[in-house]
Amino acid sequence: MSPDSKIYEGKAKILYTTDDSEILLTHFKDDATAFNAQKRGTIAGKGEINCAISSHLFQLLEAKGIATHFIDCPTPNQMRVRRVQIFPLEVVVRNIAAGSLCQQTGLALGTAIAPALVEFYYKNDALGDPLLTRDRLLFMQLATPYQLEELQAAARQINEILKVFFNECGITLVDFKLEFGLDRDRKLILADEISPDTCRLWDRSETDPDKRVMDKDRFRRDLGSVETAYQQVLQRVLAQNV
Repeated sequence: MSPDSKIYEGKAKILYTTDDSEILLTHFKDDATAFNAQKRGTIAGKGEINCAISSHLFQLLEAKGIATHFIDCPTPNQMRVRRVQIFPLEVVVRNIAAGSLCQQTGLALGTAIAPALVEFYYKNDALGDPLLTRDRLLFMQLATPYQLEELQAAARQINEILKVFFNECGITLVDFKLEFGLDRDRKLILADEISPDTCRLWDRSETDPDKRVMDKDRFRRDLGSVETAYQQVLQRVLAQNV
């Protein structure tokens, strides 16, 4: 199955149609962006690494009963996925205070959060992807009350699975972003990717707040060794059986 026409290009991926109307082809790019694309660069091999990590984690979640859009990977940096109607929402799950949560609340970096926070952000670059309250989300008709409950429940279930998995990899899952869609039967499906681009990951063997970073924060904060950190995550993830 070869790509047909490009239907979307984002910061990290390009989406193509295929000869099957219900299947799309995702091309993972090496491009890196931060701060709503105000900072741009390239992480060598990132496309293949993120594709491989996402593939492994989608298969893990499928084995645990989570429906995803994943089908297979025809090439190292391409993934065949089921077509879904994406919610214009980023669902963020936070287990430990970091990033914008610390900046906006004054919480100390590393503060444990239990139960995990589930937050919704409006996917709109022009508005800076703002955090939405439940009432705003419903007023804007971005999801129904039932869908909102589904999204929260799915995010929490995925979090519990991934926390255990990453712990076995010697990695702390600090927080992460998910995207969901509806398939042609209106069933909720996990989409997009799960990778060091979309997760905040800390090496459990490191206590230094800079050295422990294994995700895109290395790029955001100019910590260096970005490619090495991504490769280390890949090696640890692939070492664990699905």
